[in-house]
Amino acid sequence: MSSHDCAGDCPIARRVFLKDVSLFTAALVAAGLAPRGAMAAASPIRALSREATEVRYPIPPKDGVQFDDKNEVILVRNAGKVYAFALSCPHQSTALKLDPAGTGGFYCTKHESRYRPTGEFISGRATRNMDRLVIRRDGNNAVVDVDKWYESDSEPAQWAAAVITL
Repeated sequence: MSSHDCAGDCPIARRVFLKDVSLFTAALVAAGLAPRGAMAAASPIRALSREATEVRYPIPPKDGVQFDDKNEVILVRNAGKVYAFALSCPHQSTALKLDPAGTGGFYCTKHESRYRPTGEFISGRATRNMDRLVIRRDGNNAVVDVDKWYESDSEPAQWAAAVITL
């Protein structure tokens, strides 16, 4: 508040309000109480091991996105589920990036297609969801078959089942 006294009926200055909201949001994130759907920033990930076509990763400890450029895998933990996606956009195989709009989803820079963290298509020139790689749980690890993926339009049941539920 400003230095003058308004007897409790002063409107909050915009700058003070934005500062308070920013501090409150930062405190929620730090406490692990961020709003549902909030995602950690993307980070690189290295495979624990690779045997033939199966790549092993530690299951992420919290919601977020991890990119493995070497094996062309995007690993996502979101709302109690873990997904593995092909790194390339299903439209014309351009490498996907984290959506700059801050949705926690993905963005194709070539034709501006956008996807949810679950790989579901939102908008743009693509005509289908992201390709999900076959994934299974082995203890505290996610095992991804980088040579087997499902397309949502031709294999909807398999695409929907390509997930680890925590």
